[in-house]
Amino acid sequence: MRTHLMGCAVDNLNMAETLDVVEGFIRSGKPHQHVVVNVDKIVKANRDPALRQIINDCDLINADGMPVVWASRLLGQPLKERVTGIDLFEALMKRSAEQGWRVFLLGAREEVVSGVARIYPARYPGLTLAGYRNGYWTPEEEEGVVAAIAATRPDILFVAISSPKKEAFLARYQEAMKVPFAMGVGGTFDVAVGLVSRAPVWMQKAGLEWFYRFLQEPRRMFRRYFIDDMAFVALFAREWIKR
Repeated sequence: MRTHLMGCAVDNLNMAETLDVVEGFIRSGKPHQHVVVNVDKIVKANRDPALRQIINDCDLINADGMPVVWASRLLGQPLKERVTGIDLFEALMKRSAEQGWRVFLLGAREEVVSGVARIYPARYPGLTLAGYRNGYWTPEEEEGVVAAIAATRPDILFVAISSPKKEAFLARYQEAMKVPFAMGVGGTFDVAVGLVSRAPVWMQKAGLEWFYRFLQEPRRMFRRYFIDDMAFVALFAREWIKR
């Protein structure tokens, strides 16, 4: 069931249901785009109509972040749970090994994406990588990147570049790449290779994963969390008044 929160669509699915939907996409063989929405994405989408349209046009939209789940409950549209991008990535890598799905990794620095390509087939025997590429290319090279991905015929494409670039890239090229399931994963590759550590489970459950990330990268994250994302409070208040 799809609902709308502060201008963004969200599918009310738990992890198991999400995995079933992805499996259906892959069986269909047709291209599908996935996105997660969190506080930052909702704020950006309300400032950028093009991004909001891309999000709302996606075939599968999960809530990544407890503040979004809490907001949904307070607004009378309770979501079952959060399904984070990093947890879905991990679950899909495992499922890909079991089902024989071919995975392409796109994004991050060369040493990071090559690290993911080395670690995960060892972690999940049977995992087949269709290919991988770093996330740095010129505008002139972009169509070549797209053609190279399409030529490998992956079942799943993980794109580890920043928002809103990854959403726009997938919206622009999914028809050309023809990947049954394409998903933006942001900084997941950095976590996957141990370059960035994830918050302890108790902080994740308490909705404090953002604060743990801020402690790791305070200079880079201060503006995002303490200035830009404060607009989420106003967006929530506006939705509350409209109830």
